[in-house]
Amino acid sequence: MRCLRFLSRGFLSMLPSKRSAGSDGAQSKRPKLGDNGASNGTRNGVPPAIDEDLHSRQLAVYGRETMRRLFASDVLVSGLNGLGAEIAKNLALAGVRSVTVHDVKDVDMWDLSANFFLSDQDIGNNRALACVSKLQELNNAVLVSALTQELTKEHLSKFQAVVFTDISLDKAYEFDDYCHSHHPPIAFIKAQVSGLFGSVFCDFGPEFTVLDVDGEDPHTGIIASISNDSPAMVSCVDDERLEFQDGDLVVFSEVQGMEELNDGKPRKVKNARPFSFTIEEDTGSYGVYSKGGIVTQVKEPKVLRFKSLRDAMKDPGDFLLSDFSKFERSPVIHLAFQALDSFRKEHGRYPTAGCEQDAQSFLKFVADINEASIDSKQEKIDDKLLRHFASGSRAVLNPMAAMFGGIVGQEVVKACSGKFHPLYQFFYFDSVESLPTYQLDPQDLKPSNSRYDAQISVFGSKLQKKLQDANIFIVGSGALGCEFLKNLALMGVSCSSKSKLTITDDDVIEKSNLSRQFLFRDWNIGQAKSTVAAAAARAINPSLQIGALQNRACPDTESVFHDTFWDGLDVVINALDNVNARMYMDMRCLYFQKPLLESGTLGAKCNTQMVIPHLTENYGASRDPPEKQAPMCTVHSFPHNIDHCLTWARSEFEGLLEKTPNEVNSFLSNPTQYSAAMRKAGDAQARELLERVSECLGKERCITFEDCITWARLRFEDYFSNRVKQLTFTFPEDASTSTGTPFWSAPKRFPRPLQFSATDSSHIHLIMSASILRAESFGIAIPDWAKNTSKLADAVNKVAVPEFEPKKGVNIVTDEKATNLSSASVDDVAVIDDLLSKLEECAKNLPPGFQMKPIQFEKDDDTNFHMDLISGFANMRARNYSIPEVDKLKAKFIAGRIIPAIATSTAMATGLVCLELYKVIAGEHPIEDYRNTFANLALPLFSMAEPVPAKVMKHQDLSWTVWDRWSIKGDLTVAELLQWFSDKGLSAYSMSCGTSLLYNSMFPRHKERLQKKVVDVAREVAKVEVPEYRRHIDIVVACEDNDGNDIDIPLVSVHFR
Repeated sequence: MRCLRFLSRGFLSMLPSKRSAGSDGAQSKRPKLGDNGASNGTRNGVPPAIDEDLHSRQLAVYGRETMRRLFASDVLVSGLNGLGAEIAKNLALAGVRSVTVHDVKDVDMWDLSANFFLSDQDIGNNRALACVSKLQELNNAVLVSALTQELTKEHLSKFQAVVFTDISLDKAYEFDDYCHSHHPPIAFIKAQVSGLFGSVFCDFGPEFTVLDVDGEDPHTGIIASISNDSPAMVSCVDDERLEFQDGDLVVFSEVQGMEELNDGKPRKVKNARPFSFTIEEDTGSYGVYSKGGIVTQVKEPKVLRFKSLRDAMKDPGDFLLSDFSKFERSPVIHLAFQALDSFRKEHGRYPTAGCEQDAQSFLKFVADINEASIDSKQEKIDDKLLRHFASGSRAVLNPMAAMFGGIVGQEVVKACSGKFHPLYQFFYFDSVESLPTYQLDPQDLKPSNSRYDAQISVFGSKLQKKLQDANIFIVGSGALGCEFLKNLALMGVSCSSKSKLTITDDDVIEKSNLSRQFLFRDWNIGQAKSTVAAAAARAINPSLQIGALQNRACPDTESVFHDTFWDGLDVVINALDNVNARMYMDMRCLYFQKPLLESGTLGAKCNTQMVIPHLTENYGASRDPPEKQAPMCTVHSFPHNIDHCLTWARSEFEGLLEKTPNEVNSFLSNPTQYSAAMRKAGDAQARELLERVSECLGKERCITFEDCITWARLRFEDYFSNRVKQLTFTFPEDASTSTGTPFWSAPKRFPRPLQFSATDSSHIHLIMSASILRAESFGIAIPDWAKNTSKLADAVNKVAVPEFEPKKGVNIVTDEKATNLSSASVDDVAVIDDLLSKLEECAKNLPPGFQMKPIQFEKDDDTNFHMDLISGFANMRARNYSIPEVDKLKAKFIAGRIIPAIATSTAMATGLVCLELYKVIAGEHPIEDYRNTFANLALPLFSMAEPVPAKVMKHQDLSWTVWDRWSIKGDLTVAELLQWFSDKGLSAYSMSCGTSLLYNSMFPRHKERLQKKVVDVAREVAKVEVPEYRRHIDIVVACEDNDGNDIDIPLVSVHFR
């Protein structure tokens, strides 16, 4: 249910419950982490429960311990402008214990430009009170409260972290001094957005401990050899490149021969190479290395000593850079924010947009402050930059608020948990290149009592009209899509009667979406994402002209997203989560020559890419290398890490509970057709499928739940005992390869069979989950006692387990290049016939209409036993091979291929993209104005650069890029088209349409097509149906020049109508 408990209290000013304090109010007793003031996450000694269904993606980033610390943290956000609203939203989604929003100001029209919690009806009401109920809806587990009185230092003592977005420098000094000297220190963050400029300052106290500087898993390596030398050389297998760097600390384990290194003592890495490194240790007297060994990075805590704001303002140190083309800019913006504070103190207001008098006054403040800055005086001041700063300083722009809301929200998480490296200590950013390329008229910047007045004061009403008239296509309505919709609604994009914003997504809302897809609520679970998101965006701005579709953007829906639809678009914004869909959208944007704004996130990392027609390369021009896949033989017989075990476990789950039942149903639905198909295939794969189906309906058929227990117990014996016995019988521990090297060399690990024990809880829980899922697939009722471990153990102990004897001559695949573990046999056809006969007999014993229930893997339901079975399978296999086991949550991340995701990086990515959207809609911007970004909020790292220009190709006096298309007017024959190319010095030797070859000079029979119309050949050969609305046909032509060199030419469009 929606939590509105604060409404019934009349929005009284509330704070988290007061704790005991010393006489000066600075000694409040709070749970703490070292001296940071971050809680260890316990409440009355009991760790708070984590809703893993809700927070699974966030848990993949933070882990349980960090989440517990967040759940016990109280945060103050002062200043509910657009930036304050973004920060509060991100903290509520993250799941801190409480968020107290503070503001003494009332809502005015300018607030509607950036604060998505507010509407026209809120104007005149207190900003904090107006936001409370909607902020509470984001997470009912977070205590949300409002404070509307003037803040005092004593108020701050109740929080682990305090954030200020609208505070004078004098007051900031006072509050930061108090927080800095408090015991334990209170994390103090001052953030501000002024037009296209932003700043963040962090002070986490005199001594703050960072528990995990980057959030990455410790790097590991599998040892191949260690020298008896000083320094000792450690070589690792070339399975994967080492990620160690000089200075890293590592520990050794499982080393055989040189056991002295297994003492757990951290050793420093030197001379790190891709597959080797040295340690400064004399191993000459140690035992001689024989085999085995794992080397693992040791991640050590880091202590940071923050300066107070008062001291840091005088001596700011190094600024965190984001754009190396603006290397000298941060010191100037540092002065500008100080000058803005002085201007506001003297005039009681912000500079007026476009006012020359205010600009001159502001510049004088900058000059005076610079002169007084003895040690950090700037020799060169950019007056034009400062004029832009002053003119737009009152405006809190939504894209800037979204970007900085992500950054600051992440800093609060760091302050409360010690997870990730804090921003140390100033960060300044600007996006003045987002301004239109034309000179802005001061009259165009004047307010008109519109909700867009803040944005107009920066960009002018001319660009505002362009934004409102734009036609936008957003593909995806997940975390990125929700943020984009909110941003565009606040910016006024597609908000005129002549515009349209189309959003499409074929997915429905799940519980795990709610921790970051903030337009959704728990009562929306099961509803279409795009429909709910569109309605929520329209609630933010009722003028938004939005249409929601539930179609996947792909070749099958080109009748929905047809030529006319594409021709009417101004911009496409991707909000996708997979590369294939991105590649398709990139291809369509290339074809229709539309700007594509691309972004993506992975945990605390995010990236943006601008794809601008005729300026930049397209998305598909460069691709990441494909993820390395473990060889099938490694997964099946020679795993050496938990990922291999989980890959195997999921494969077995799908084979046993989904694929085999599907095959059974295919056979039972039409035995004649199924048998014919198997006989026609006649190969090892068909034989293997039939063996599984025959076993399932024959000796392994289950009728009672006890049968399911027997099946599970025998499956345990087969997987974790018998197969291992056979493997080690075929390849004993002392086996050698054909070259004489030990067979069980790294990375192979020699396995040991497991002995089942009903007293081992992991064994019993595996039997429980396997039995229940087997019963479900056979439609067998599950008795109440099935989940009673003692009764289940009694039933398991009654199962008769036959003795196993390894066989000689068993073929076990060891070739890493093998793609199939099935081995062909000369008598496959005979075996298939025999199996089909047995199946027909089995079918006679089944009840009429019998069908199995295939079980499709669902990772996000912790009650369905799917992950229990997969994690159980994986951990038993890990136990076979002495691989460290994992808990069910970690297993879910790996087997479920969960993409780590948090709200902060999503917000930042969309804010950055929307800063680029201003440029795209305004038009006329050179490539130098655009920015691609990679950011990692964990470090933090911000790297911005110009996009890569589109590659220019040339031939004689022709030049073109991937964006060009050669359009040829006329209903040409194939011969006429060939002549068109010949006139340009090109020999066209091949033409194709879609996947069909229309003409190739090598084929004599194609000569008869020369006098036919190109469109007729396409209709005849490629079976192309050209819709009435389309006047052209697209042809891919292969050409070469007079020297026989292939020339990669653009797509050719023949306009035959």
